[in-house]
Amino acid sequence: MFLRRKHTQKDDPEQRDSKVSELRAAIGPLSGRSSKYCTDACLRRYLEARNWNVDKAKTMLEETLKWRSTYKPEEIRWHEVAHEGETGKVSRANFHDLQGRTVLIMRPGMQNTTSGEDNIRHLVYLLENAVMNLAEGQEQMSWLMDFTGFSLNTNISIKTSRDIIHILQSHYPERLAIAFLYNPPKIFEAFYKATRYFLDPKTVQKVKFVYPKNKDSVELMKAYFDVENLPSEFGGTGTLKYDHEEFSRLMVQDDVKTAKFWGIDEKHHHIGDGNGHSSAEVAPQPAPIAQQAS
Repeated sequence: MFLRRKHTQKDDPEQRDSKVSELRAAIGPLSGRSSKYCTDACLRRYLEARNWNVDKAKTMLEETLKWRSTYKPEEIRWHEVAHEGETGKVSRANFHDLQGRTVLIMRPGMQNTTSGEDNIRHLVYLLENAVMNLAEGQEQMSWLMDFTGFSLNTNISIKTSRDIIHILQSHYPERLAIAFLYNPPKIFEAFYKATRYFLDPKTVQKVKFVYPKNKDSVELMKAYFDVENLPSEFGGTGTLKYDHEEFSRLMVQDDVKTAKFWGIDEKHHHIGDGNGHSSAEVAPQPAPIAQQAS
């Protein structure tokens, strides 16, 4: 006799919608940026991260709202973190994956600073930027990690890694679709084993190691990316060239969009280009934003 598959909240759209309404009622009235942050899509991500347990999702979301009110990630501007990005160790790709998701490219071998706090702030800025640039209806992003030049000297500390993992898992739940780690050296594999302990099992499943000589791992990567877009550093035919000046111009333009979306008064919040210039000199009029930053 075949056993009938158990019906869960994940399978039933009406159950999911009911859970979203229940969570919204549980967190109570919101105002300002908290209200803008807590879209229905946002609440679904927190519920998904806590296996649709409303009480646990509520606790998680409240911790995020508290963190956002103090850390203020939406107020970070490129000119504040541009020095961290001079080598292109983390940047937003100029292409999307096959699902149309925003792609972040990470190159740990290009590490250029030693401040754990500044490294985290730079990454948080780019996470917020990636979210702001998600297409309408998209909630997740993809990561590509290139290990060219990686060594112990370029690796961030275990503590910084732990802090980054905490922020990602606690305050950006269900934002990561998949992360491809391309041809990591043995030394990184040992580092990953040390940090994997802090990763949620669901996140671990999203981390894929890709080796050029392993056909299955290469084919998996090709299932997510157009080979013509994929840079040669990741086995594709595209070109990965980071131009800090050009990227800075793009980020300054996005800073204007971010300020407009969150209702931040730019008169009291200077936005620069990372080179000491005012945004008024380099940024065009902001384009309409369709995607909610949830």
